[in-house]
Amino acid sequence: MSTKLTVKPLKQKDAGRGLAAVDRASMQELDLENGDYILIGGQDGDRAVARVWPGYPEDDGRGVIRIDGRLRQEANVGIDDRASVEKAEVKPASEITIATPQSLRIQGNIGPLVRDRLSGQAITQGQTVRVGFGIGPMSGGGREIPLKIADTSPSGTVVVTDSTEITISEKPAEQIHEGGGGASEGSPDVTYEDIGGLDRELEQVREMIELPMRHPELFQQLGIEPPKGVLLHGPPGTGKTLMAKAVANEIDAHFDTISGPEIMSKYYGESEERLREVFEEAEENAPAIVFIDELDSIAPKRGETSGDVERRVVAQLLSLMDGLEERGQVIVIGATNRVDAIDPALRRGGRFDREIEIGVPDKEGRQEILQVHTRGMPLADGIDLERYAENTHGFVGADIATLTREAAMNALRRIRPELDLESQEIDADVLDALQVTAEDFKTARKGIEPSALREVFVEVPDTSWEQVGGLEDTKERLRETIQWPLEYPEVFEAMDLDAAKGVLLYGPPGTGKTLLAKAVANEAESNFISIKGPELLNKFVGESEKGVREVFSKARENAPTVIFFDEIDSVAGERGRQSGDSGVGERMVSQLLTELDGLEELEDVVVIATTNRPDLIDSALLRPGRLDRHVHVPVPDEEARRAIFAVHTREKPLADDVDLDELAEETEGYVGADIEAVCREASMAATREFINSVGPEEALDSVGNVRVSREHFEQALGEVNPSVTAETRERYEEIEQRFDRGGAELEEDNVSRTFQ
Repeated sequence: MSTKLTVKPLKQKDAGRGLAAVDRASMQELDLENGDYILIGGQDGDRAVARVWPGYPEDDGRGVIRIDGRLRQEANVGIDDRASVEKAEVKPASEITIATPQSLRIQGNIGPLVRDRLSGQAITQGQTVRVGFGIGPMSGGGREIPLKIADTSPSGTVVVTDSTEITISEKPAEQIHEGGGGASEGSPDVTYEDIGGLDRELEQVREMIELPMRHPELFQQLGIEPPKGVLLHGPPGTGKTLMAKAVANEIDAHFDTISGPEIMSKYYGESEERLREVFEEAEENAPAIVFIDELDSIAPKRGETSGDVERRVVAQLLSLMDGLEERGQVIVIGATNRVDAIDPALRRGGRFDREIEIGVPDKEGRQEILQVHTRGMPLADGIDLERYAENTHGFVGADIATLTREAAMNALRRIRPELDLESQEIDADVLDALQVTAEDFKTARKGIEPSALREVFVEVPDTSWEQVGGLEDTKERLRETIQWPLEYPEVFEAMDLDAAKGVLLYGPPGTGKTLLAKAVANEAESNFISIKGPELLNKFVGESEKGVREVFSKARENAPTVIFFDEIDSVAGERGRQSGDSGVGERMVSQLLTELDGLEELEDVVVIATTNRPDLIDSALLRPGRLDRHVHVPVPDEEARRAIFAVHTREKPLADDVDLDELAEETEGYVGADIEAVCREASMAATREFINSVGPEEALDSVGNVRVSREHFEQALGEVNPSVTAETRERYEEIEQRFDRGGAELEEDNVSRTFQ
């Protein structure tokens, strides 16, 4: 009994294991159990054998079978095709003979390794199966190795079990001819399952390219021309080239690639001729895809380029893409990470009809990419990929690939002492022992910066709310402003409530403004861009404003992002009062104003600014819609000082006579930074006393007995004075009242000061 099911791609984590996910209703219809084998029949009588797995919940009742790229190629079916599915009787294999590639140099018996990797998979004589032997240079840099099935006993399609005997053929795989059925050496290098975190973009590309090539009659019926070109743009490393490769592999179309600099020639007219040749070859082999990588290098804006060759190449490309001659079934895919540098004539309908942005992946996308890159890796138990996905903000696909490779190299370094580097071959037992542990990933993570945020990236601080003593009201207001919109977007949508654009933290020096910003960045689990005001200033006209623009542009690309401006009064002073800076300060304020509340919306980007001189900031920046929350970080009261002492003495060995309540009572006027200095000074006094009283030999033995006593704190209080005077506190309280009375009054004060 057979039935027709619609073919769909498998999820990334399940690819490469010979599985077919069939929806439950179809399993019942075919009388299939979990773990049974099925024959998948496609066009031209090609067939593939797969092991059944219950379908994903979203496929229930849809008549869907999900298989990976290799099985799709074996059965000669594409995504959304209808494939015949029937139950298959597959015998267990008593013995199989495999042939390894000549390049694989492993000594010892790799049979158990192969059996372990292929267990439960259905195989046929002549088929090429790819097996991951762990990691490192001997396995092609972490890639899976193609093994040829030379012989099986019994013959036909068999399944590898724990009792299957594996023998290695003396002939290398290259000398064994193709047998019946199965993927050949030319099995696809990149399939849709090798792309993580780009489901929506992939769907758009398939709709643009697969539909016209496989069903041109749909477009004829609608009376429209199919799309002619797709422009993929986004930051480097997000998967633009990979997507083009996968599409070409899956469609089975002729694929021509143009690398920009390759076609450039010093001879007049030769560059254009090379372009024409590529398009002519594509037309002869239609349906075909022409892929132009780094499009901006051969098609820059003609008005801005000084070279004559570039202008002619752009003109030639324009006429090839939309000239008098029909192109037939040739689709052009362009990829660039500088979309604004491309000649605008290329970016119109009929040339590049659709522009698809391939952005920086979110948490779910990063998890999918991690699953793709760790699929063939021997991971130790307890590795939680979801946790790594949470901790890799701003990482693009290429960064995650580097992270997994570095983790694998760390595992390799561990077993290197056991390797005999003089030998030509690696021992199979050593390979079997290879495992990538959580510690390997942790070490690899330290050395990798996200490329999408490289110029402005700051490691997300590991400061938590618990490390901020006191300031409960301030913390609550920050949570409401920054964490809630990111954690509960549905609630904000239901209430028709826009998240605040920015927060201004103001207060005397040392009260913990920067510390609060660090804690927010950590707790919000978002990307963090830290800007120290003066670093944006540049001696060249227009560069300072460009710096502000680039910061906000990067933040939009990598949202959700927190932009932290420390000491904002240095770059956003009151306009009209500055002299001697050639107006750069005023222009920067204007740029900041338009970025915060201009025509371009700020989606999932929050600005936190700190200052201890709020009276110097331009009033336009403080109105609602820009820095709309003004949070006073006050001098701590007694209860808050007690909490700050508790934070700073948490790990210290305190004597029994130390009473934190008394210390809090005695430190009126001390801010957080002063209290930290008091605790440090008291510890130093205890350390000084201990080191002077014992010799170096005894120090290590008796260090556990040292205690920081009340007397040491008294000494410290004598040395550290409060940094906030009564006048300073009064001034900030006055400013807070002015803020509370509203921006209008503050603006009046500023205006009156300006005209005095």
